[in-house]
Amino acid sequence: MKNKKEISSRRLLGIAGMGWMFDAMDVGMLSFIIAALKVEWELTPGQMGWIGSVNSIGMAVGALIFGLMADKVGRKNVFIITLLLFSVGSGLSAMTTTLTAFLVLRFFIGAGLGGELPVASTLVSESVPAEKRGRIVVLLESFWAGGWLVAAVISYFIIPKFGWQVALLISAIPALYALYLRMGLPDSPRFTAVKDKEKISVFQSMRNLFSKDYRRQTTMLWILWFCVVFSYYGMFLWLPSVMIMKGFSLIKSFEYVLIMTLAQLPGYFTAAWFIEKFGRKFVLVVYLIGAAVSAYFFGAAESTALLMTSGILLSFFNLGAWGGLYAYTPEQYPTIMRGTGSGMAAAIGRVGGVLGPLLVGNLVAQQVSISTIFMIFCISVLIGAIAVFVLGKETKNTELA
Repeated sequence: MKNKKEISSRRLLGIAGMGWMFDAMDVGMLSFIIAALKVEWELTPGQMGWIGSVNSIGMAVGALIFGLMADKVGRKNVFIITLLLFSVGSGLSAMTTTLTAFLVLRFFIGAGLGGELPVASTLVSESVPAEKRGRIVVLLESFWAGGWLVAAVISYFIIPKFGWQVALLISAIPALYALYLRMGLPDSPRFTAVKDKEKISVFQSMRNLFSKDYRRQTTMLWILWFCVVFSYYGMFLWLPSVMIMKGFSLIKSFEYVLIMTLAQLPGYFTAAWFIEKFGRKFVLVVYLIGAAVSAYFFGAAESTALLMTSGILLSFFNLGAWGGLYAYTPEQYPTIMRGTGSGMAAAIGRVGGVLGPLLVGNLVAQQVSISTIFMIFCISVLIGAIAVFVLGKETKNTELA
């Protein structure tokens, strides 16, 4: 029986992880596509910032709407809808010839992506044993690094030679296969158990987030999500472009970002090990502080050696913290409002994801130094760490309600 449960957990991890990986491929390639579109469409820094921000606006809307839907129609159904929305939008965006059309499709792609991530982590959290839950959710998040890695490889070899359109088509096609696999996935056993017994309205779920029982968790999560997403999208969507600003060629910047991306994998795997040994708060606080210090040195780096070292550490700590974030968030709420709570926290985070790339675009246009820009992100990540340390409660080995 135990072995059967383990096989089921591995299958769930594999199927959910595939969708996660293809989503990451899209977001990862977007950072390289922005750099390519700057040249092809002669974009201004402000227009470049809007591409990343419209994607995040879609993610905010998707996280909110699909998070609420997950508590009404089930985790699996929303899981399927969001990946379908992402796949179709990604394929169509390869055919655009104007910035306006590209931005409209990026909104819908973002909505699918923003809805999938919190719902996927909720489904996995509710489907695995408590003693493995944190590790498995962090391993789910590690598929994000795999997607970024594939995105960096595709961008390095495909975009310069065949164009960004081919890269987008490559990302859309395999996502349809993940959609096929997902059809046979069972829904969350916890959701199935409570869906007919406990029913509350969407508005009641939203009100409950700031009731006496959940006010502290909600405040902590909203601060944490905003700070992490603001800094992540501000830094990583601009990473290839920042490398170019520091004097590297388009090809060389893609090469260096590919190397930095490799560091995401050990970041996830160490976080997956620590999260069950030392707890969620430990992983989040330590990895966020590591990300903040790395961001400072990356922005201030003048030598290639310091740039690469700090960039590698930035990837390591930042993505390890993301793993902890997705493991920690669903554990803050009971089943009847878990999708709503996770989705709204993610939606607040995506507001930060809108502001981050826009801020960088505007500051670059005003010729503000890269070191100053990355100092802003350093402070943002530290605020997130303080929120977890002061307001967060440890949830290691806690049975979900």
